[in-house]
Amino acid sequence: MTPEKYESLLQKLDQEENLSWAEIVAIIATPCPELDQKLFSLADRKREKYVGEEIHLRGIIEFSNYCRKNCLYCGLRRDNSTLPRYRMKPAEIIEVAQKIVDLGIPTVVLQSGEDLAYPTDLLAEIVFQVKKIGAAVTLSIGERDREDYLSLYQAGADRFLLKQETFDRNLFDQIHSDDNYDFRLACQKILQEIGFQTGSGNMVGLPGQKAKALALDIKKFQEWNFDMIGIGPFIPHPKTPLGKHQPDSYQQLILTLKVLALTRILTKNSHLPATTALGVLSAKGRETALRCGANVIMPDFTPIKYQTSYNIYPGKSSFEEGEYRLAQARAMIKRLGRKETNHPGHSLKRHPHLNPLPRRERKF
Repeated sequence: MTPEKYESLLQKLDQEENLSWAEIVAIIATPCPELDQKLFSLADRKREKYVGEEIHLRGIIEFSNYCRKNCLYCGLRRDNSTLPRYRMKPAEIIEVAQKIVDLGIPTVVLQSGEDLAYPTDLLAEIVFQVKKIGAAVTLSIGERDREDYLSLYQAGADRFLLKQETFDRNLFDQIHSDDNYDFRLACQKILQEIGFQTGSGNMVGLPGQKAKALALDIKKFQEWNFDMIGIGPFIPHPKTPLGKHQPDSYQQLILTLKVLALTRILTKNSHLPATTALGVLSAKGRETALRCGANVIMPDFTPIKYQTSYNIYPGKSSFEEGEYRLAQARAMIKRLGRKETNHPGHSLKRHPHLNPLPRRERKF
């Protein structure tokens, strides 16, 4: 694509806030630093228009690194026998959640591998207790059945993040050796029908991934009208089958930011985090993402003794207390001239076709 055509597509993006799949492919596949910067600036303006200047903080607790799945890219994969495994006790989880709330963060994110050793009733009790503290609760625990999701919703969980990683069916099948593309999307549909604020996301730079696949991801984000979308670079883990794949970090950073910016413009008011993986790829990665459409930061409050064992990709853990990570995030917000929210930052989406099920009083 010529620079002139790229420029004309940016004008169309500004006016219509939409592009066809083929037009998105053309932008993603065209390296042009000057026009890429114009795309990033446009996304930042649309972010200000649709979600404002606020940056939402969410405190993460990675409470288990056991996983029943064997995804080719993930350090938590079932067959990684070199990884020390752990499970936090419910009392530990609730204690850390209390710390997060006491520090002024209104949302707790409970994240784990797909660990069925936590039965649904126990997870529901943990959710219920965290809600009693006064936090909004986001879950990222993988695939479960409808009754499990319903129990967690009725216990008080507000949001559920279930990343697709790629909407290219062939690529999905290649990197998920024991997963089912259609079942994962069916889980998303169930979550939306129940009433969860639902999240998805993708990885940028996967082996064999083309501009066409990334454009498909963006159009699917738009089509599904997700409340939140996590977009991050693929970082190879040496103890996985994809560990020898080494993308060019600079090109991958630019490509990830382009996908983020286009997603902001096309989805308008979805919440988009400046992901931890971007911070691993580049020291200024998360801050740059906040200038390209992102509006969420998620400091990690997992206790230090577990941090290096939640090793999805290299460089993620650095033996830092949650308070230090929070101070870094708040300093970043100040540098950007933005403001931190004092509310949970629930979805700005409206889903008129959905009728969320009522929550029931839950007693344990």
